[in-house]
Amino acid sequence: MTLAPTDMLCFALHSAAHAMHAAYAPLLDPLGLTYPQYLVLSALAAQDGQSVGEIGAQLRLESNTLTPLLKRMESQGWVQRKRAEDDERQVRIRLTDQGRSLAEQAAGVPRAFAERTGLDLPEIVDLRDILVTLRDRLKPARS
Repeated sequence: MTLAPTDMLCFALHSAAHAMHAAYAPLLDPLGLTYPQYLVLSALAAQDGQSVGEIGAQLRLESNTLTPLLKRMESQGWVQRKRAEDDERQVRIRLTDQGRSLAEQAAGVPRAFAERTGLDLPEIVDLRDILVTLRDRLKPARS
C-alpha cells in the first residue's frame, strides 16, 4: 500500500517546518534577522561566550554551515569571534553590546510566535516534547 504524502508523518513535519519558518519571517524581518541568526542570538543570550562547537551541537548545525553565519553576524556587529586563550583551536562567540540589544528586542518573539500557533502553553510544551523525543529516537547511534 502506497501512502499519499498528506498521509505521511514525514510530510506533516516537513510542511509544518515550512509553515513555521514562514510564521517567523514577519516577526524577525523588522529586526533584520534570519531564522538561523535568531537561533544563534537566542543561544548566546541564554549563555554567552560559547564555542562554535557548543553552539553547533545545541542548534544541530555543522561548522561549515555555522561559521559563515557567524561571520555574517560579526560583520553586522552583533557578535565577536575570538580564539580561546586556553585552546587556540576553539573560537568563542560573544554578543556585542549591539547584539545584546538586538537579543532584548527579540525577547518577545517566542510569545508572538506562540500566539500565532493558536495553541495554549501546555499544548506547545507537549508538542515540543513529542518532537524532541522523535528527533532523539531518529538520531543515528554513533559508533
